[in-house]
This record gives sequence, structure tokens and C-alpha cells, in this order.
Amino acid sequence: MSGRNAQHDNGRVARVIVADDQSMVREGIVLVLGLLPGIEVVGAARDGEEAVALTAELAPDVVLMDLRMPRCDGVEATRRIRSEHPDTEVVVLTTYADDDSLFPALRAGARGYLTKDAGGEEIVRAVHDVLDGRAGLAPAVQRRLLEQLMAQPQGRSPFRGGPAEAAQGGWRGPQHGESGPDGLTEREAEVLGLVADGLSNQEVARRLGISTATVKTHINNLFAKIGVRDRVQAVRYAYQHGLVAPPGETIT
Repeated sequence: MSGRNAQHDNGRVARVIVADDQSMVREGIVLVLGLLPGIEVVGAARDGEEAVALTAELAPDVVLMDLRMPRCDGVEATRRIRSEHPDTEVVVLTTYADDDSLFPALRAGARGYLTKDAGGEEIVRAVHDVLDGRAGLAPAVQRRLLEQLMAQPQGRSPFRGGPAEAAQGGWRGPQHGESGPDGLTEREAEVLGLVADGLSNQEVARRLGISTATVKTHINNLFAKIGVRDRVQAVRYAYQHGLVAPPGETIT
């Protein structure tokens, strides 16, 4: 099963598996993606168990994952895929955008989350976003995620409070060699802030005038220091520690 063999901007065709238990929906998604550039659909799964098995067999770049499926649901399948096949990203494609669906999926390791009213181009954009190191989130999902982060009790570091204090002139990251939360260096905090703003590794590299390999090294180091395993968790950390301001506010 394959889509049109057109290439992404970086010359790479994204190899995708579609997982959905409803045959009409699954076949419709495969058909739509087959008409769009930059995607090659290499398999289709009827449930989470089959999605895990096909991932092991086909090593796709991305699995488009429904959540509510028999035998093995999408959250458990995502957790297994991200644990056993870390080079494969997961973008959730589901009818549901409630908290009970969204947050377990992100905690399981999904890098993207779309609802099924998304158009084909939006799906392709989310696939390419996660491959470029960004979160592939529908705008409504991103707003809900940020609202939830803002509503949580301030996850205070040993240094300062969360994003509300930061927006009022609180801590903006370590300056001139100071140690930041969890021992982040000034450059690591700067990289984390840019990642939280949605920049890809390549965009961070251009912004800071360093190589992409150096950006990856900084990201690996800061992930280890702050105890996160993906960008969604890193964004949450950045907001909680005032490295970026909440939407509509600025850090002074």
C-alpha cells in the first residue's frame, strides 16, 4: 500500500501506518493520504495489537493512531511502540479531544494529536512536524494543553515559581553562567525555551548560529537533567519554570 512518492521539504518521504478499527474510516484516511505529497502509506492496522506488530515489521516513520480500538487501545499501543520502537513517532487521530483521551495519549509518548475533522493537509503537516521534532497538535488541542498547564498548581522549582510569575518579571532562565533549575546551563535553558516556542532543531540552530548536531546534544543533555523523555513533557517543564511566557503575555 503506498501513497504518491512525493518528498517532504527535506527530501524525505514519510512512511506511515494508519491504525483504526473502523474499516471505512481507515480506508478513507489511506485514500486521502495517497493523494497528498510527502506521504507513503505502508500499512493499515485494525487495532492497537496489529499496529504494534506492523510497526515491528515495517519500521514506519509515523503511526496515525486511533484511540478507542479493541484488543489493544491506542494509548497502550502508543506506549508499546514508543518503548519498543523509539524511532517511530505516533500521531493520534481520533474523534475525542477530552482530557481523559488527550493527556494519557501524550503521556504514553504521542507527539501529535488531531481530531478526525482534520483535513488531509493538516494530517500531513502534523506528520512532518513530528518528524522535524515539533509537536503535531491541532490548534484546539494545543490551546487545551496550555490551558491545563496554566490551571495546574504552580510546579515550582527550587528557584522561582511558574509562568505567571515569570510573566510579571520573574525568572527568565540562568544568566551569565548562573545555574538554572536542575542545573541547566544558560544555553540549555535558551534551547529549551525555543523548543517550547515550537521551533524545530533546524530552526533553533539557525536562531542561535550553531549546528543542528549541537542543538541535538543540548536537547539530549537538558532532557536528562530535567527528567523528561519527549518534547511535550519538555514544553510543560518550560512553562512551569518560566522559560516561556503564557500565550498573550511576555516575559520582561
